[in-house]
Amino acid sequence: MGTAHDYLVVNALGELDNPNAAHSSAAAGKLIQSSDDLTIDARTLADAHASGLTAVNITLGYTMGDMPPYEHTLHEIEVWDGIIRDNPADLLKVRTVADIHRARQERRVGVIYGFQNAVAIGEDLGRIDTFDRLGVRVIQLTYNQANHIGDGSMAPENRGLTPFGRQVVEGLNDSRIMVDLSHSGERTCLEAAEISRQPVSINHTGCRALTDLPRNKTDEELRLVASRGGFVGIYFMPFLHASGHASAEDVVEHIDHAVNVCGEDAVGIGTDGPVTSIDDLDAYRARLAEHVALRAAAGVGAAGERSDTFPFVVDLRGVDQFHELVRLLELRGYRSERIEKILGKNFLDYAERIWAA
Repeated sequence: MGTAHDYLVVNALGELDNPNAAHSSAAAGKLIQSSDDLTIDARTLADAHASGLTAVNITLGYTMGDMPPYEHTLHEIEVWDGIIRDNPADLLKVRTVADIHRARQERRVGVIYGFQNAVAIGEDLGRIDTFDRLGVRVIQLTYNQANHIGDGSMAPENRGLTPFGRQVVEGLNDSRIMVDLSHSGERTCLEAAEISRQPVSINHTGCRALTDLPRNKTDEELRLVASRGGFVGIYFMPFLHASGHASAEDVVEHIDHAVNVCGEDAVGIGTDGPVTSIDDLDAYRARLAEHVALRAAAGVGAAGERSDTFPFVVDLRGVDQFHELVRLLELRGYRSERIEKILGKNFLDYAERIWAA
């Protein structure tokens, strides 16, 4: 039986954070709106290394809230540049695929800068070039709600891309930044995949054919993205089961379905969570209703978010999550070459198609 340490592991969407720290968003039961709410301490770094993680696409910049999107995003980039500068033995900023290989060779964790909402672009396409120069490698077009670029997964009209949104996709192509369609509405996803000159990604999602929730993608979306050389990452989230109580087996089921739809060269993982696990689940459960209510009040919640379900998979979390996934995939009969692809190689191959000059 292998472990995650046998593979290069790239989390296409995750977090570096110690959610047990006193001021963390998880501990306080509040929305994560700023990287200032995160705690990247000795435990965070030790857990990341122990998990086998090679690189992770983290969320920075404006996602929600009442702060000015562009200015807040520039501040967030400065914050993360400082975090990486303060931890040179453990972290490495990723701009190229070579940086991910370097992180593995030097036993560091590669940090990929990504957005989960493109609203910080505003009406100025020139900002895309600014973000590119600052090292942003992934930009998700929408969060759950609609923005001026397109409709998110919870926007009832499902209107697709706006005319400006089409220009944004073109601008991201010009800057060779990943176009991430996670959280997007179905028409937004299909239209962006169709018009993009470069392959697009859905860095963290599930399969709607297995669990019919808006945050999961239809087979049509998955197939189109994969057919054009794109990438699909499966998350470790409650949306993988209709009850909201998703298990590790559900994660494997969604990976397996995605492989059957997309082919084994297009599927990976994007957990949508940290490596360090919450220690006191009972205390966290007590704050969950408040957290879900805050998201709903802010208009950013998704169908399937409930106060009685955790926003993660309980038996696939913490430092063993990638090791356990390897074990479960082996039990499913996956050979090591396919596991290697899912754990990180497929993301690397996709990144090579986008980031290479």
